Amino acid sequence: MLKGIGASQGYGIGKAVLIKDINIDYSKVKYTDAQTEKNRLQNAVDCFIDETKELCESLKKSAGDKEAEILEGHIMMLNDPFMMSQMQDNIDGGFIAEKAVDTVCNMFIDMFSSVDDELTNQRASDVRDIKESLLKILLGIETVDISKVPSGSVLIAKDFTPSMTSQINRENVSAIITEVGGVTSHSAILARAMGIPAVLSVLDATKKITEGEEIVADGFTGKVFINPSAQELEKYREKQGEYLKQKDSLKSYIGKETVTADGVKKAVYANIGRPEDVQNVLQNSGEGIGLFRTEFLFMDRNAEPTEEEQFEAYSTVARVMDGHEVIIRTLDIGGDKEIPYLKIEKEENPFLGHRAIRYCLDNPELFKKQIRAILRAAVYGYIKVMLPLITCLEEVYAAKAIIKECEMELAESGTEYKSVPIGVMIETPSAVLISDLLAQEVEFFSIGTNDLTGYTMAVDRGNSKVSKLYDAMQPSVLRAIEMTIKNAKKAGIQVGMCGEAAADSRLIPKLIEWGLDEFSVTPSSILQTRKAICEYKA
Repeated sequence: MLKGIGASQGYGIGKAVLIKDINIDYSKVKYTDAQTEKNRLQNAVDCFIDETKELCESLKKSAGDKEAEILEGHIMMLNDPFMMSQMQDNIDGGFIAEKAVDTVCNMFIDMFSSVDDELTNQRASDVRDIKESLLKILLGIETVDISKVPSGSVLIAKDFTPSMTSQINRENVSAIITEVGGVTSHSAILARAMGIPAVLSVLDATKKITEGEEIVADGFTGKVFINPSAQELEKYREKQGEYLKQKDSLKSYIGKETVTADGVKKAVYANIGRPEDVQNVLQNSGEGIGLFRTEFLFMDRNAEPTEEEQFEAYSTVARVMDGHEVIIRTLDIGGDKEIPYLKIEKEENPFLGHRAIRYCLDNPELFKKQIRAILRAAVYGYIKVMLPLITCLEEVYAAKAIIKECEMELAESGTEYKSVPIGVMIETPSAVLISDLLAQEVEFFSIGTNDLTGYTMAVDRGNSKVSKLYDAMQPSVLRAIEMTIKNAKKAGIQVGMCGEAAADSRLIPKLIEWGLDEFSVTPSSILQTRKAICEYKA
């Protein structure tokens, strides 16, 4: 039995089909002249865009419009003048087209990989996909046609890029297994959208599994069984049938109020990173936006977004949510996030460094642009503003002073705006310990369990040697959560949770018992979370 991460729920049973990596070697390609290399690059880009558009149409049919946006994002990235100009500059410097693609894509991969956020890390995977596709086109390498695998196939690969996943015929694929990736990787997102069980981060899966072997993949526990016994096979076939019945029953929770069996009203919100994500929230009848990660508006570009661009993004989400809460987190960026145009200095320990609210308070003009955009957008819906990585009262005082200053500037200029409730993310042990004091200064809390768990347990979740300690069910983390909720309740302010733990069925009963008001989860987890809450009875 092998073990990985259950990234798309369900039970996959079938025969192993190995998708092997192709060796991409351009060491024998010779430089001709700059214009010829630029022409080769442009032809490869044109070909990539045409092929990706075809894949998008295919993905819309198999997974939906929302999921096809992942591939459309690849086209947008490649159309970025900054990315293309960097490649052309490298060619002018004597690089062949292949090396120019490799060098520039690697720069973006390093930038996105350095961020302590799984969704941002996924951008690195997107750029790897673009790089690999362009290099294959430039070198004339044929790719495996995944769409033609036989029925009952369990696909095994080092990784499934979005372009590979988009070719999957879900009628023929029982499960996918990879050696890398996590629950927010695009291979996981697409697998969930297509209803295909997935187990990711299975060490050496392509070496330990042989073509044609019988496989059972458990998308819940992350277990992978090779050539299971007749008893194991029968057990998992029964589990598979039961799961499909339960999955169908979740549809009854669309549009249903989130109320416990005792009649206590709760709310299930969603976490989003871009305005277009809101459609997925509505499809799953999310009751609000508990976390709008604004840093995505600042990425994939060579200059910071203007106040108008930010206003458009925030007001769009506010309008679509039609009066339901939209909690916008101010820019959570800093020393670990290499956005070239912000010229952020590298730090020895970026996770304890100049990031999030610390960076914003030291860059007031950038911060004020965002605050003004939020205040203006609030006219079009119910917006709240949330401050990340708060560790002391002085940070709250300083941020509130800047927000007040922005209100005065808008009033003086005659610009329409609306004051917004101010809240803080509780994601450091420091914030937990002074949560009683913070509750006197703000109107709501949102517990960010991802960082809170890491900081409380002193664990780098990306370090496999200690990642087993990264668990919100650790007693120290549970005590931190309980203390925060109880201090919020005592002060009479709303308290929500926007970390992965908000959808954890092990933790949901405790969160209800302690008095958590709002559970903010990924859009795909809304119905399951609502079901768990509605079934709870003290």
